[in-house]
Amino acid sequence: MSGNSAQGPLALWFLNSRVEIRRSSAEAPDGLCVMEHHLPFGDSPPTHVHKNEDEVFHVLEGAVRVRVGGRETIALAGDTLVGPKGVPHSYRVESPEGARVLVMTVGPDFEGMVREFARPAEADGRPAAVEVTPEMAEALAQVCLKHNIELVGPPLAA
Repeated sequence: MSGNSAQGPLALWFLNSRVEIRRSSAEAPDGLCVMEHHLPFGDSPPTHVHKNEDEVFHVLEGAVRVRVGGRETIALAGDTLVGPKGVPHSYRVESPEGARVLVMTVGPDFEGMVREFARPAEADGRPAAVEVTPEMAEALAQVCLKHNIELVGPPLAA
């Protein structure tokens, strides 16, 4: 399973964002996965906990409010934050133009969840915005559990 090909990284549409798998966890013995997320303004996943993986966020462009445990901070381009395994965390894109963030994990869980829930990107850029339905939210929760990620709270509010 490779994130990169001769044409470049594998591009997926994951809900309202574009995810490019720059390095798959299966590509080397260390299991490091690097994904580039192109996120729209206001994007916020449900608060969640990874059982097996720390989640490292490195902001390339934009402003992202990150909550880890009970602490919130605004991360700007060049900032790196960690959502440690076992600690509830989420983020919300605060910049009107959206954000671009590298997300790194070690192990197959997060990458597997993204691959299973996403669909191939049909064009450059992000997908057309969709409203997350209760059925989509339940399906996401089930896929997350399958990959050792538990949804424990709502997305971050404005």
